[in-house]
Amino acid sequence: MLFSHVEGFLNHLRIEKSASPLTIISYRTDLTQFLDFLAECNELTREEIPNQALNHKSVREYLASLQDDGLSRSTMARKLASLRSFVKYLCRENVLAGNPIAAVATPRQEKKLPRFLYPVEVEVLLNAPDISRPVGKRDRAILETLYCSGVRVSELTGMDLADFDPDEDFTRVKGKGNKERLVPIGSRAREALQVYIKLARPCLLKNRQPNDALFLNQYGSRLSPRSIRNLINKYVEKAALNQKVSPHTLRHSFATHLLNAGADLRSVQELLGHVKLSTTQIYTHLTRDDIQRIFNKSHPRR
Repeated sequence: MLFSHVEGFLNHLRIEKSASPLTIISYRTDLTQFLDFLAECNELTREEIPNQALNHKSVREYLASLQDDGLSRSTMARKLASLRSFVKYLCRENVLAGNPIAAVATPRQEKKLPRFLYPVEVEVLLNAPDISRPVGKRDRAILETLYCSGVRVSELTGMDLADFDPDEDFTRVKGKGNKERLVPIGSRAREALQVYIKLARPCLLKNRQPNDALFLNQYGSRLSPRSIRNLINKYVEKAALNQKVSPHTLRHSFATHLLNAGADLRSVQELLGHVKLSTTQIYTHLTRDDIQRIFNKSHPRR
């Protein structure tokens, strides 16, 4: 039965692939959703679904149902990728004799430019926290670190106090697959971190149990990615920025500004911690200012 192999697959991801807890949760959710779909179609319980129910036809019908539910193509592609990984594992374990979904096509992706902020907007956002208060000092350090290093929000919240050396221009982060890398943070972020660690972090920790986390919440515990998103929303509203901004928007802005200033794609790939160069290539778009400048410089009838 298919369901009996899910935990083995997730353990395979956790142990052999060093998948993060969030990745494990995503795979579990995707597989459970697919098995629930098969159970409903075959009028069985999830635990009773036979191996042969996983085939080209059932997966195509599942994708069609996701489309009818209004899911984006990128979400559908991710769920299909989860199924492909599961099937690959089943084939490796000789549960399946061959790959029954090899011919299922991945939904064509919509080409969307990543949302980013212009430098003046970044400046306004980074200056929004009230640094006369401990929480404001912490939030300034968070925003500066996100923009100056381009780290993912999960990498930021996973940082420990020992990962930052105030005498160095680099900090250590743990990325996808628990892969460690050193990222430059720049003088502005380093200064904001030094102020936070010296003057604000002790106030948040108070007399509570010691905590290794770099960024603490009001209870002296490690900040969560959700908390980071909430504080960014607060400062976006305070700064009156007329657009939706997430932690990833600052990562997009980091990459966009580097490339627009002449950085090469390979260097940006390394800084972002991307495994594939194609992932970094989404940042090679041009801003409206760049387009206007090129037009004014190059078109004969400008």
